[in-house]
Amino acid sequence: MSEPADHLRIDKWLWAARFFKTRSLAAQAIDSGRVRLNESRVKPAKQVKPGDEIVVHIGEAEWVIVVRALSSRRGPAEQARQLYDEREESKARRQAMAEARKQLPEPAFGLRGRPTKRDRRMMKRFTAGR
Repeated sequence: MSEPADHLRIDKWLWAARFFKTRSLAAQAIDSGRVRLNESRVKPAKQVKPGDEIVVHIGEAEWVIVVRALSSRRGPAEQARQLYDEREESKARRQAMAEARKQLPEPAFGLRGRPTKRDRRMMKRFTAGR
């Protein structure tokens, strides 16, 4: 919000909007094609302006956002959320994915500790051919 100019580099904006922890991570994501500006692939130096639509893929999540304001300074999370508006379908899709992840069993659910003496005897019988 401290930027009076009408445009800003996309990597700097993504960093200020707290989508990435560093500008270099934002630039790497842009270079790898995980960030699109107005449905086209861009380079980290591409200028964004209010009203532009950005699609950001972070892990399994996909954010479809519209730039509302510019800021070249990284501020608190509340201030960063004021820099963009997320599309409703994007928000609903991310929430549905989160709910689906909650329904999956915990990865370590079936794991137990070390085998018991009885388990070791059964394994020994199995491997010895008895």
